[in-house]
Amino acid sequence: MLEPQSLMIDLESELFNYTAGRFLYASCIFANDARHLRERTRVFNIPGLFNTNAKAMNCGTEQIVDFRKLAEGGFNRIFLITLDTEFQLVARIPYPLLVPKTYAVASEVATMDFLRSKGLPILKVYAYSSTSNNEVKTEYILMEYVKGTNLSQIWSDLKEDEIISLMDQLAKVESTMMSISFPAGGSIYYARDLKELSGNEGIPLDNQAESIAFEKERFCIGPIEQLKMKSVLFAGAEKELAYLNHAFCIRHPDLTDSKLRVSTDSGCLQILSMLNWQHAAVLPLFLHAGVSRKMVKPELPDGFDKSSEKDEDREGELLRRRLVHYHYNLSTATHNRIHHKGLGYFATDGATCPVVFTEKEIAAAEELWQALANAERGERWLRDFVGYGEETWVPAAHYEAAKAIGQEVKRRTFKACAEDEEMTKETYAVTEAN
Repeated sequence: MLEPQSLMIDLESELFNYTAGRFLYASCIFANDARHLRERTRVFNIPGLFNTNAKAMNCGTEQIVDFRKLAEGGFNRIFLITLDTEFQLVARIPYPLLVPKTYAVASEVATMDFLRSKGLPILKVYAYSSTSNNEVKTEYILMEYVKGTNLSQIWSDLKEDEIISLMDQLAKVESTMMSISFPAGGSIYYARDLKELSGNEGIPLDNQAESIAFEKERFCIGPIEQLKMKSVLFAGAEKELAYLNHAFCIRHPDLTDSKLRVSTDSGCLQILSMLNWQHAAVLPLFLHAGVSRKMVKPELPDGFDKSSEKDEDREGELLRRRLVHYHYNLSTATHNRIHHKGLGYFATDGATCPVVFTEKEIAAAEELWQALANAERGERWLRDFVGYGEETWVPAAHYEAAKAIGQEVKRRTFKACAEDEEMTKETYAVTEAN
C-alpha cells in the first residue's frame, strides 16, 4: 500500500520542485536560476490529493498503488496516478507563476467540458478546484490519461502521407470547433464558477443546437483570462463595437506537435486528443484565423544531397514544417471553410494609414532595424553555441556544462571590450567579478 504521508517527508523532492531544467543567468534584467526555480516550486498536500482522487473515482485511497511526476511544462506540473485496477489518470497542478490562476483553471475546465460535449477529442475532467481553499492546498485538475504517443516524439520521422493524414484530421476537428457559434467574445466558464469568482452572471450560451436549457445552466461567456489579450481587446469601446460585425469562435490557443496525442496502433496516425487548453478564448474569427497563404508545394533545395549532415537535418526539418503548413492550408480550404474565409480579412489593403513618415525617419528606422537584426543574429549564435532555449532554459543534465560555456564566452567578451577605449579598467574589473 502506498502511504501518501510518507511522500510529504521531503519537501525538496521532485514532486514539489522543478527538475526538468535550469536557467542560465543572462543579465541584470533577467531572473536568475534560483528565482526561476522558486517560481516553479509548489508544495501541496498529497494525502489530500489522494482523498480527492478517491472521491472522484469512487474508490479507496488504498487503491492508489503509484504516484509519480509525469511531466513539467511552462506553467504546470503533471502527475500520473495509477490504481490497483491499472486505471490511470493525471493530476495537473499549476506553478505559483501562473496568473490569473483562479480564472485560468476555472476557464480551462469549462472549455474542455464544453468542447468535449460537442464530440471533440478532449480529455475528460474528473475533479478540479480553481482555488487553493481545499484539502489539496492548491489549485488542481484531475483528468483523463490518454496512452497514445505524443506527436513531438515522432515528429522528425513523419512521412508526407502521414503529414497529409494528420492535417486532414486536424482541419476536420477545427471545422467542427469553429462552427460552434457564440453570443460574445471572452472565455468559457461554468455559470456557477463565474458567479462565485466575480459575482457576475456572464453571458449564457443560449444559442447552442441541443439541450438549450441545460447549456444555459452550465456554461457562459465571461472575462478573458489572458492578461495580454485582455489589455488589448478591451482597450476601447470602438474596438468592441467593431467585433460585433464578425462571428465569434473558439480555437486551440497554442496548438503544436507537443499538444497532440496520436495513436499508431492501426498503422496510420489517428488524433486521440488535443491537450492543454489553458488560455483558450472565444474571439472574433479574424483574430483566430492564421494559415500560411503560400500555396507552392515546398521542396528540398538544389544540392541538398551534397550538404553536410547538420545542413541536411536543418533543411529536412524546414521542409517538414513547410509541408505541414502547405497541407494544413489545403485541408483547411477543403474541410474548414469558416477558417479559410477568415483569412480574407487580411487580404484587403484597408484604409490609408493616417501617419506619414519622412525620408529621414524611414532611414533611421531602417538603421535601427539593421542593428536589431545584427543583435538577433548574435543572440541566435550564442543560443546555439551555449545550447539554451527561451529564458535561457537548459536541460538539467546540461546545466553545468552550459554554465561553464556561458561564463567563458562572457569572459572573452569582456576581455575584448576592455581593450576598447570606451571601457575603463574599473568597469572591466566589476563585470569580470560578476
